[in-house]
Amino acid sequence: MKKQENKKIIKITDTTLRDAHQSLWATRMKTSEILPIAEKIDRVGYHSVEVWGGATFDVCLRYLNEDPWERLRSIKKIMKKTHLQMLLRGQNIVGYKNYSDDLLKSFIGKTIENGIDILRIFDALNDVRNMAKAIQYTKEYGAHVQGTVCYTISPVHTIEHYIKTARELVQIGIDSLCIKDS
Repeated sequence: MKKQENKKIIKITDTTLRDAHQSLWATRMKTSEILPIAEKIDRVGYHSVEVWGGATFDVCLRYLNEDPWERLRSIKKIMKKTHLQMLLRGQNIVGYKNYSDDLLKSFIGKTIENGIDILRIFDALNDVRNMAKAIQYTKEYGAHVQGTVCYTISPVHTIEHYIKTARELVQIGIDSLCIKDS
């Protein structure tokens, strides 16, 4: 009888279309600049490509005069092989304050309806209470929940803190875990 191997699968997420230009160019890539490369990125073989969330929603409206929902739908039309992913700020959605549960649920539903397959849900302070409802609603709508532990170096951010946060996220039902180095 063969000994079974415990294989761990590593899945790669490309964040170029969300985080790279958010960090380097204040999220100023227009949809017309994203679409020409989207098909090539789709052929690479990534598990997912993070295309939405974080500051992209706000910047589309405030600075680019674009509809963020139309951006998402346009990318989804081109990227047919790769899961589309977004970064969701838990109860803050894609904004800068906590929003009501009904708004959070509606936003998540529309996000999935418009093409997002995986929601990477985080709270900058690793407060699982601010992620719990987003995780619940994402599961209810049938999308993949990637719970996130935000990593930083400080006196209160210990290995024990990260393990506790990860265990809490697993306990409330995440499908995968991400360690986010902000």
